Amino acid sequence: MHFLRRVMVFLASLITLTGATVLLASPAQAATSCSGTITYSDTVSRSGSVIGELVIYYNTSNGGTNSACFYHRGVSYGVAAPTSIQILRCSQTSGIGQVCTPTQNSVPDRGNYAYYAGPVGVTGTANYCVSAVGQIWWGDRGYPIDTGRRGC
Repeated sequence: MHFLRRVMVFLASLITLTGATVLLASPAQAATSCSGTITYSDTVSRSGSVIGELVIYYNTSNGGTNSACFYHRGVSYGVAAPTSIQILRCSQTSGIGQVCTPTQNSVPDRGNYAYYAGPVGVTGTANYCVSAVGQIWWGDRGYPIDTGRRGC
């Protein structure tokens, strides 16, 4: 019962986030790769062991391009699990870690991956903050990372 409730809360949150993002921002069609200068990296753990890592990259093409990938780490590396990643360009130019008001968003990459989700990207990010949200489902629950504003 608790598992079902967790799944329902996660799905409701995901639908709300995705719906709000679609209404607030236009999708980006950036040609991206998981490479460039790393501007942010954070890991998520289960029982003290790292199982995932969200990384944001930056390069100067197209007025600044940020891309993001969510990597499987540790015991999840090479094991297929529901994994997702999305990156947003924010309207803000400062405020590290604060909530992003999106002006552009990548198409989310969601799937049953064994190594990573992504790359996803947004362009025109020079002088703007970006924010990324990624998650891996491991066992019976999701392990999310929400970066807040970064790269400002």
